[in-house]
Amino acid sequence: MRNFFYRLSSAFRRFMTGRYGSDQLNMALLVVAIVCDILNVVFARRILFLGGLFSLISTVAIVFAIVRMLSRNISRRYEENQKFLKFWNQLKMLRHFHIYRCKNCHQKIRVPRKGGKRVEIRCPKCGQTFIRRI
Repeated sequence: MRNFFYRLSSAFRRFMTGRYGSDQLNMALLVVAIVCDILNVVFARRILFLGGLFSLISTVAIVFAIVRMLSRNISRRYEENQKFLKFWNQLKMLRHFHIYRCKNCHQKIRVPRKGGKRVEIRCPKCGQTFIRRI
């Protein structure tokens, strides 16, 4: 029996040689598919249109994840993952920081969120100061 699983794993390893495999975007697609399946179960009986929509989104996400995993175009899949990670990191950054624009020079200024406190912000480019509630 152990020999069977060894041969099976060796065959799978040979099959995956030269293919992209899994990454963070694939994991996110699978999480989206699972969430859509759960929502499909919740809404399938109440609102038929939403149930079908969530089922379609789940199926498309799973198929896209499998196609990406089995792709031999490694550079293209890597670029897709890098764009996703850039987007994901910006979402995470917005949770901890607020971005303001200087009214004088329109420079973007990233300020940590403080929970409703008033803070004086100084623009590093032109030196203008302004007060904002963060």
